[in-house]
Amino acid sequence: MNICLLIKDFAVGKKFLADGRPTKSGAEIHGENHALQLIKLGHRVTLMTKKRFMFTAARENLNGIDLVRLHPPFRWLEIFLRLLTTHRDIDAFYIIGTPKFSVWAVLFAKIFNKPVTLALTGKAEIFNAADGWRNKILSMCTNYVATTKEIRDGFVERGGIAPDKISILPHGIDTAKYPQSDENRRRELKRAKGINPESKVLLFCARIVRDKGVDTLQDVWKILHRQFPDAVLFVVGGGLNELLDELRKLSTVLDDSIKVIGEVDEPQEFYQMADVYIFPSRHEGLPTSLLEAMASGLPAVTSDIGGCEDVIENDVNGYRVYSEDANAFAEKIAILFNDNQRRKNFGEQAAKLIRRTCDFATVIPKLADVIARH
Repeated sequence: MNICLLIKDFAVGKKFLADGRPTKSGAEIHGENHALQLIKLGHRVTLMTKKRFMFTAARENLNGIDLVRLHPPFRWLEIFLRLLTTHRDIDAFYIIGTPKFSVWAVLFAKIFNKPVTLALTGKAEIFNAADGWRNKILSMCTNYVATTKEIRDGFVERGGIAPDKISILPHGIDTAKYPQSDENRRRELKRAKGINPESKVLLFCARIVRDKGVDTLQDVWKILHRQFPDAVLFVVGGGLNELLDELRKLSTVLDDSIKVIGEVDEPQEFYQMADVYIFPSRHEGLPTSLLEAMASGLPAVTSDIGGCEDVIENDVNGYRVYSEDANAFAEKIAILFNDNQRRKNFGEQAAKLIRRTCDFATVIPKLADVIARH
């Protein structure tokens, strides 16, 4: 199958914005991962996105992906021309998010009787079919993919999409890259990082922006540091420089107990070293870092939102609490810090769930079936 994948942006050039945030969004990472995994299954993938910079090529091969950048202001016309000429052998369309230019691919697919699948990875992307002509066209797709139950419900309630057109499918991860840790490995990594192997480690690994609940994280740590003065908080991820500086200042007040690591390409050692994972985000689809942490055998305490509800079962593999309630976060983390057996059991259940439901080997063949479905 020759698949055309459409996505709003595909970051090139600088890795970080001036304020410190990484340039590549979660949706872009999912798009690239899905393209590469579909290619592994034997499919061909063309990725169409906006051309934003003069220095980027209009078309190039990126690790086997046929990357096409559409020129403003006539992206709609370029899509039609390419699909009638250079890319006339496209069999199916796969749209991630709701890029404005994608409606022309939907119209092309309807005219030429080709399946088109729209996938949403965040609640904010849910559209109202009655609100504008573009949304009306987006409601005409053949198939829909929701990464969470919340997004599925939004498709039905706001988009007016028939439930039988919607598949709930996580975006997936390569679980082989996130081996399940154990107590010996944790102690070994703590020593390597200069941490007392008896000390508990709490991990936050995500983009450092306000919506991820970094302010709640600071309040949680103030509470926990009083209860567990030897414990350490690791903060891993790129983000707003002002928030990173806030965390560094707080660490100096709290006995240098916060280790601000910044952006890393391979966070596996941090997942393997930590005892508990915290995720106090206010808005989420299905957070990739949570899946990675769970695959690594980490029990998690998360906000009771979005995709967290799909993977965290209270008192089985972690806890969900109200996103603004620092005391509730601290209470549940303290329970796990104090109970080695509970922590071990939760971590094992978390790893089993993610390996069974979210591994690329499970997700991508199902995704390919959906994309091909007429």
